[in-house]
Order: sequence, then structure tokens, then C-alpha cells
Amino acid sequence: MNGQPSVLEVKGLTTQFSNRKNRSVTVVDGVDFHVKKGETLGIVGESGCGKSVTSLSIMRLLGKNGKVTSGSVRFEGQETLTLTEQEMRKLRGNRLAMIFQEPMTSLNPVLTIGRQIGEVLQLHTSLGQEERKRRVIELLTLVGIPRAADVYREHPHRLSGGMRQRVMIAMAMACQPQLLIADEPTTALDVTIQAQMLGLIRDMRDNTGMAVMLITHDLGVVAEMCDRVLVMYAGQVIESADVRTLLRNPKHPYTMGLIRSVPHQAKGVKWLYAIPGNVPSPGEWPQGCRFAARCSEAMPICQEQCPSLMKMEDGSECRCWLHVPGTEGGERP
Repeated sequence: MNGQPSVLEVKGLTTQFSNRKNRSVTVVDGVDFHVKKGETLGIVGESGCGKSVTSLSIMRLLGKNGKVTSGSVRFEGQETLTLTEQEMRKLRGNRLAMIFQEPMTSLNPVLTIGRQIGEVLQLHTSLGQEERKRRVIELLTLVGIPRAADVYREHPHRLSGGMRQRVMIAMAMACQPQLLIADEPTTALDVTIQAQMLGLIRDMRDNTGMAVMLITHDLGVVAEMCDRVLVMYAGQVIESADVRTLLRNPKHPYTMGLIRSVPHQAKGVKWLYAIPGNVPSPGEWPQGCRFAARCSEAMPICQEQCPSLMKMEDGSECRCWLHVPGTEGGERP
């Protein structure tokens, strides 16, 4: 995996939204990461940490109130932030695809399933009408939808949540993308359907060599699917590591709290652990470490200065004063 080229390189990504008072509020703050060909990068964190906005920034789907104010997003070596909207449309759904959180709001309720997937093929390929229809039915079959020829003519409201999510996967995979961004692809699905959806994404990754950027709050999904993991908190990356290192030896107190919060069947445990407090809202981020108010390890410097993302000896990165030489708790040189 290390020898593979990067499909996506994100550097210094900063995204802002205008609020009702027309003030600009930073939601994603200086995020750096890359995704290599054939690997799955997990992005985890609580709601409000900036995970979904990061993905929408990459796709240039922020809407009229949001914009990327600085940074670089290079897809297959090409800077996408400077592309025109017409050039971005040629990229989206073709080499760069996304599965959104809620398929019912992502699918057009008045168009048939066949029409919606067919439009992707019509936009990005030279297939004729009959060829497109055959390809759509083939895609629906590939993602495990029974009676694919019948579903081709159905409208989204006639399908279950799991079936609609399969349609979204089929749509995303229609043009065999180089990078698939999956934003909480198993939200609100039961455990059996969830496993099937993740299996579909994994099989397609293995068969086509595409890269996957998986946004989730579920560390069980991360353990099963991902090669590397970014942990985000209040718009920043606070830890990154390969999946085994992160789950076995987390460095940041927030990551430790996330792992500790995972339900398990240990005898004698009556209450689930929860990290105290809430993620601070954009525009209300503290001056120092953004996790300090919720951290049991916080020191005076944590309230005053925000630490940088530092490289650890095992190759992971962590944004925490506990690991800075010369500070209380940090390793001394």
C-alpha cells in the first residue's frame, strides 16, 4: 500500500460558512491528509467535528453559504479548487463519486431508479439508450438488488432503506471511480444490511483498485474496513495512524475516549462510558486545545495554546501537549 500513488492529496483545507448575521465561521480548519490507490481511509469523530464538511469541500458541494477559503485539494495530481463548475461536473460521478448519508434525500423522488442511474452514464459515457439500460440493470444486480429489471422502473419511495442505499452504491459505481467517498453509508440500517453494504464497498474496492474515504462514527466499521484512520475534533485532525496502531495504542485523550465508549460485553459493566461535555460549535472554539474543556489530562498550557499535529515514533501523528517534550506529561528529551 505504501508504494501506491496518492489518488487524493488535501493540504491546509479550511472551509467557512456564512451564518445568519453574515459572519464567516470556520468549520474545517487546516486539514491535511492523503488517500492512496486501493486503500480505505477512515475519518472518525462525533457529530459536528467537520467530517462531512470535509467531504463536501472535496466534492465542491458546499452550497451558496459555504466556501473553501484556503488550502489545496489535488485529485490524481490535478488541483480541483481552481476548476470551473462545468469541469467539476465532468469529474463528479465519473472518476470521483460519493455516497451520501441519507439516500431518500439524495435520490429524486419523481424519477425512476433506472432514469437516475442512467443519467450518470449518459453524462459521462458514450453508451446508447439500450446499452445504458443493460448497464443499469447489471449494476443493480451487482449490488444485490433482486428483480433488477423491475426495480429499474420503480420510484425511490417504493424501496426500503437498504435497497435505496444499494441504489446509491450502484449510482456511485456506475463509471468505476478512482475515489469513492462514503459518508456514513450505513446510518439507520440494521446490522445485517449494514454488513452487506460494507461488504459491497469492500468487494468493489478489491476488484477495481479504487480508493475509499469512509466517514463514520462507528469504530467497529473502522476496524473492519480501514487501512488508516484520521480522528477529527472541532474542525481539526487531532490524530492519524494506521488502523491497528490507533485501536491498540491511541495517543490522544479524545481517541481514547472514543474507543472506551464502544459497547462491549465485559462482565460487571453496568453503564456505557461517555466523554463528558459536547463538541464546541464553530465560532466558539477555545483559544487553546479544543478538547481541553472535556479532557481529564488537561494542563494549564492546554487552555492557552493549541498544539500542532506532531509526528510520533511509531509513524502516527497526534495533536496533544502530553506528547510535547518539555511540557508536563510530555516526554523529556
